[in-house]
Amino acid sequence: MLADKHSGGVRAGIQSVEVGFALLDALAQAQGAMMLRDLAAAAGMSAAKAHRYLVSFQRLGLVVQDAATTRYDLGPAALRLGLASLSRLDAVKLARERVAQLIAQVGHTLALAVWGNHGPTMVHWEEAPQAITVNLRLGDVMPLLSSATGRCFAAYRPFESVAKLLERELAQARLLAQRHAAHADLPTTRAQADALLRQVRERGAARVIDTLLPGVVGFCVPVFDADGHMVLGLVALGSAATFDAQWDGAVHGPLAQAAQQLSADLGYAR
Repeated sequence: MLADKHSGGVRAGIQSVEVGFALLDALAQAQGAMMLRDLAAAAGMSAAKAHRYLVSFQRLGLVVQDAATTRYDLGPAALRLGLASLSRLDAVKLARERVAQLIAQVGHTLALAVWGNHGPTMVHWEEAPQAITVNLRLGDVMPLLSSATGRCFAAYRPFESVAKLLERELAQARLLAQRHAAHADLPTTRAQADALLRQVRERGAARVIDTLLPGVVGFCVPVFDADGHMVLGLVALGSAATFDAQWDGAVHGPLAQAAQQLSADLGYAR
């Protein structure tokens, strides 16, 4: 039953619809078509009860049954509903709605970045009450190698879309190294860059400590769409003096959970 936000009571609903949805949800989470007994068990009902719902769902095109195997799967009507829902999702809008709550949880400044014409671009910025002053603005393009945001996008974008930017930054890093001004955490060769980006993919997030900005720690975690493409970078940053830089710590843990939930809400399934 659903709470009525206006009256504070409970809105009347159709329980059979809610019960039947468990079958559709089980099919959506399955790796493929399912036998009646397995589908009923996953939905928490008897096979006879599940069959009655499935007959109606077949008439509506929400479910189809393979005549040869007798297995059930989602039908064309379910596909149309899913595609319509996905077409109306806005990753940035969904993320912005959750930033304030996430800031309250981690206690540090959060930002959202997307891939723009010139690279990873900041599109939303929200400071925590105790935020440090950072010289970043909306529309700023982040470097691929020295920022957590850039490393995250470089790790998950198709290589051809980042190759030129990556080579340019590697050349700049080599020049700094010759002047003895390179940062220890900054790769100077393609092999080093490949190893760094592989680590990002293994961790599922990027982190920089005192690399792009002195005394600043940053995390970036990817948000994926239904096709598995990274559509958004969820970024947290703060002073090294107060920021928990540990993997799965007080900042990275909630940030990763928020990104996973956003990805799921955008239709991404691992």
